[in-house]
Amino acid sequence: MPWTTAPPRRLVILGVAASDCHVVANQLIARFLRDEGFEVENLGACTPVEEFARACVRRPEAEALLVGSLNGHIHEDLRGLREAKRSGRVHCPVVVGGNLSVGSSKSLSSDRRLYALGVDRIVHDPATLPTALAELRSAGRHFTVGRAVDGRAVADRAVSGQAVGGEPAWSGPARVS
Repeated sequence: MPWTTAPPRRLVILGVAASDCHVVANQLIARFLRDEGFEVENLGACTPVEEFARACVRRPEAEALLVGSLNGHIHEDLRGLREAKRSGRVHCPVVVGGNLSVGSSKSLSSDRRLYALGVDRIVHDPATLPTALAELRSAGRHFTVGRAVDGRAVADRAVSGQAVGGEPAWSGPARVS
């Protein structure tokens, strides 16, 4: 009987936006993704962009950063995201979900603002997360292939891809400092 090793679990980093302390959905999503075969590094509630960025640097193999929000203030909470991506500290696509704006009416302009902040994908139903992650991965947008050297994430090659579902394409940096 030949011995085989299980394929590596796909890693995602999960957390709740900085001003949001809602953790029930976060815990349910983490459990759901683990049941779907993902490794989940769950940063929990009230996670600022800088903490997400540190997790990405610490885990260069992460294929996505998942940010939830229920209080509707994610636009303010993600103000530093574009710079974190530009600097290479966030090297993978950012997927957001939850109640993403204050009030009952949701607008396309709210989604556009999130894309302008550096969000790569908006998911309105957590059950679609595995499909969204598979689409990002198959489009070549999953992550910058890298490794850690002296405590820094260093890319072996940058992966850039095509837009998925009309959303802006993501292109990662060659080096994360």
